[in-house]
This record gives sequence, structure tokens and C-alpha cells, in this order.
Amino acid sequence: MKPIWIVDDDQSIRFVLEKALAREQFATRSFSNPRDVLAALDDDEPQVLVSDIRMPGGSGIDLLGKVKARLPGLPVIIMTAYSDLDSAVSAFQGGAFEYLPKPFDLTRAVELIRRAVEESLREEVRDLGNADMPEMLGQAPAMQDVFRAIGRLSQSNVTVLITGESGSGKELVARALHKHSPRGDAGSNGPFIAINTAAIPKDLLESELFGHERGAFTGAQTMRRGRFEQADGGTLFLDEIGDMPFDLQTRLLRVLSDGQFYRVGGHQPLKANVRVIAATHQNLEQRVREGAFREDLFHRLNVIRLRLPALRERREDVPSLTRFFLAKSAKELGVEAKRITEPSVERLMAFDFPGNVRQLENICHWLTVMAPAQVIEPKDLPPELMGGDVARLQVAPAVAHAHAPAPEGPNHAVLPIHGAPVHPPAPQPAGVVVGGLPTGWLLDLQREARRLLESGDPEVWETLTRQFEGQLIHTALEVTRGRRIEAAHKLGIGRNTITRKIQELGLDD
Repeated sequence: MKPIWIVDDDQSIRFVLEKALAREQFATRSFSNPRDVLAALDDDEPQVLVSDIRMPGGSGIDLLGKVKARLPGLPVIIMTAYSDLDSAVSAFQGGAFEYLPKPFDLTRAVELIRRAVEESLREEVRDLGNADMPEMLGQAPAMQDVFRAIGRLSQSNVTVLITGESGSGKELVARALHKHSPRGDAGSNGPFIAINTAAIPKDLLESELFGHERGAFTGAQTMRRGRFEQADGGTLFLDEIGDMPFDLQTRLLRVLSDGQFYRVGGHQPLKANVRVIAATHQNLEQRVREGAFREDLFHRLNVIRLRLPALRERREDVPSLTRFFLAKSAKELGVEAKRITEPSVERLMAFDFPGNVRQLENICHWLTVMAPAQVIEPKDLPPELMGGDVARLQVAPAVAHAHAPAPEGPNHAVLPIHGAPVHPPAPQPAGVVVGGLPTGWLLDLQREARRLLESGDPEVWETLTRQFEGQLIHTALEVTRGRRIEAAHKLGIGRNTITRKIQELGLDD
């Protein structure tokens, strides 16, 4: 929150208000004349302005008019020792929030300033909620680098590879690249078509990308245009390109090389007038070394690479993102937007957000629904944010059979998941590493991993990972009574991801 500005030529008044507001944990900035205030507005602004009405070098009423011309929504409180009708009328006609006669009761003055702060925050949220949806938000240097890169690429159709962790906003960057390119809104208004290659079964992906002719395979009753045809004249966004099957990589390389492709079952070559933007959370160089990704395709895609920073690398953006997502959630739900206190924001900024911006958005949606009051305090934050340094502790996956009920007892606490309670309560969260030794379900994990390793099981990683993912999804579906989208929301993953995992883990059986 921005500081409270105090303007008074009486040093004792400034001192008393500064101390009283500091006790309430409000930051302040003081001025002795209106001229300095107007100069300071060139590079800063207050949350609330508290100004005397008569000062050497200018009037508080004149200052009110000039400040309101620059910051119409700023609450201004006018103080004066001359409690006459003209002063009061002039103050309110000029748009003052309140009129405070001197000598004033300090408790009342602080309460009045608090109300003005709340009004200011409410106005900020309202303005944000009424504003057009911004493409992307970010003041952090790493995000400014991304914005500059998008600007430089605005007149280009070059292939771009976007890398970054899941939930960091890679599709938003792809959409921005399209919108500001000659193919997007700034040019021919071509289509933007997105496909997540990891969310579509291997045997269907080829048809999704390239389309199929009637009778090409069982069930192909009609001819179908694929994503390349749908994106003609525009942009095709290939998300999670690192998961594309190897044989399809060859077909994609051919399209990128000569601009032609065939529908499945077709014999007539089709021209692909498409700009390709790809994205992945994986290390493609490592995938190439492992033989899972074609090196020539990697070089074809890696013409321009944009790395999107994780949210923990741009913590200074958390406050603005939080307030934006709270306003967005409120607008979607048709309720008044909630405000969040500075201590709550600080707690959010200390969290590492493994799910990145998507996880923060989910938390803001949860707060909009679950926080009991209009002002969000630290105690209202979801459980995974309540443990202080717990967010930074290293934790490992739980081990359980995919279709078995979650075990109960003091050593089997539930892994903290967005929106879910952490139980049972204990001085130390279950599953953390204390002094280098695992506790709770991590101890069970250690025992099971040791048993499998010592037995010579060749697929220890795959076995334990499947059990962990299966139990998480199974439990989430139980909590949401089978509603997949809601389960994915609670887990902090995408709905395509949960659908793919359910198929891979056989949870539909």
C-alpha cells in the first residue's frame, strides 16, 4: 500500500499524525507546503492525502483542486482550525473525502484516515475490475524483457520457442505474439489455434494436427480439417511440444521445412500458411540427448527462444497480480471484489508458488469464495500458505495405491493441496524433512523406495510416481464427487492434464 501524505505547516501536527499512523502500521510522508506536494506527485502518489487548509505558500483548497485534477479517485481529508461554513462547503465542493476541524481527537482522526484508505483500496479494485483485461501483467525486469521481446517480434512471422514452468503463462505469451504480429489483430486478423500435444492420445494426435479424409480409419465418417488447416493465415500454438510422439515429430518437421502436409488417408498435398509457436516446460536439449526428441526439429523450432520466468523469480509482481485476480474472480462470480491487507500480500510474496501464476489465480478464486470478510487477513489464506517457512521446505510425493483409501493415523497427514485442509494438526507438518531425517508419510516413502530398490525393481521411479499421481487424482475426484474440472482446479493443474493422467493411470476403469 502507498503511504499517507500529511501536509501541514505545523510541525507538531505532522509529528502527532505520523506517530499515530505508524502505530497502526501505516507508512507516511510529510510536507510543510503545497508546492512540495505537487512536485512529489511527478514521481509518486499517496494512498490518502491529509492536508491543512491554510498554509504559507498556498491553500489546502487550491491544493485539493490540483490534486483531484491529476488523481480524481484519491481521497483527500481537509484539516483546519478555522471551522467556518465556507471552508467546509469549499472542501466538499472540491471533492474532499471528509472535513476535519482542529483541534481533533487523534483516535477519530486515525479512524477517519482508515476509512479513507479503505475507500481508496475499494476504488482501486473497482477500477481494476472495470478495466479491460490486460494481456499480461508484470513490472519485474525478467517480465519486462519478455515484453520487449514481444515488441521486437511484432513485425515478424519467425518461429518462436517459449520455455518456462507449468502455469507460468506460456500460452498468454503465444497469444500476445500472435496478436501483435502481421497475422493477428495488428495485421490480417488471422486465427490463433492452440493444441496441447500432451493432452491428446497418441493415436488421435495425428488426425488432430493434420485432419483426415473420410474413411481414413474406423469411425472417420466425414472429412475433417486439422489444426494446421484451421490456423491457415494465422498462428498454430503447439503447447508441451516436448511430449510429441517421435513419429509425429517427423511429420511436423516436414511441414516446417516445405510448408506442405497431407491429411491422414489423403493423397493431395495441402499448403500450410501457418506461423508455428511452440512451448514446453521440459529441457529439449536433454530430450534430444536422450533420443526422445529430434535434433533437427529442435533446431527448426528454436529460431527465437523466449524464457518465461517462474513466479518466484518475479515476486515483486505478486501484489499487482493478486489484486487483479481478486477483481477478475469477483467479476466472474458477480460479487464485490475483496481487498487484501499488506501482511497477507507479504505472506503471498514469501510463497514459492510451484504452480506459478496459475496457482496464484486459483488461490485468489478460492479467497473470493472462502474468505469470510471483505478484507483478507493472513488467517484467511489457504492452508498451504499458513505454515510460514513450510512453503520453502523440500517435500516428496506421498506413496499410496491409486485405488486405495487414504490411510489414517498420526503418520499419514494429507499433502497440503490448494483449498484443502491440512490434517491432523501437529507442531511439525507431516512429510517434512527435519534435521535431514524424513517424518510422516515421507518415512513410508523412504521404506517403500528402499524395498523396491533392494529388490532390483527396474521401474522404481515409474511405479512410485504412478502411485503418487493416482492417489492425488483419486482423492481429488472423491472430494469433488467426480467433477474433473473442479478436481483439476483444486490440484492446481489444467483440465487437459487431469484427463490425460486419468487415461494413463487407468482411473476410468
